Amino acid sequence: MLRRTLLLGLAALPLAACATTPAAPPTAGPPITLVSAFTGRTTGRGHFRVWLTGDERRFTARLNGTVTGRDGARVLTVVEDFAYDDGQKDRLTWVFRETGPGRWTGRREDTVGEATVIEENGLIRLSYTADFRSPSGVNRLGFQDILYALPDGSIVNDAVVTRAGIAVASVRFVIRR
Repeated sequence: MLRRTLLLGLAALPLAACATTPAAPPTAGPPITLVSAFTGRTTGRGHFRVWLTGDERRFTARLNGTVTGRDGARVLTVVEDFAYDDGQKDRLTWVFRETGPGRWTGRREDTVGEATVIEENGLIRLSYTADFRSPSGVNRLGFQDILYALPDGSIVNDAVVTRAGIAVASVRFVIRR
């Protein structure tokens, strides 16, 4: 029985690995960059969904982004004010530093190490680990995000969330100006 369970678990690993990166959208709107997506004031609505249980946690976030520095060495600061439907409120601030054409690193109060950002083909890919606070406590989670614009100008942030390297949840956050 243990051997069969182990074999089934090993067979499922490639499927779990495939699910750790969100797919690019079949049809996206205009190309975006980190600066075009997050400079100025925006508001978004989203949800965090746990795949195994189907539990969802919904939230609204108000974002305010400012850019300083010259091309090639810019700093983008994005203040995020979260209000969860369960009453929790949180303020987190991203500080992204441009490291090269289409490349950034970033930190936020809850990140473990640095986030990496790659802008290519009109999309943004963001990868980071964070100590995520919820009513049940703090969980260390990995995030693989893809951001893209819709034809109406809204920006979608789709993420696959991992725990200990296994995909366990997803996030969808839609941002509007």
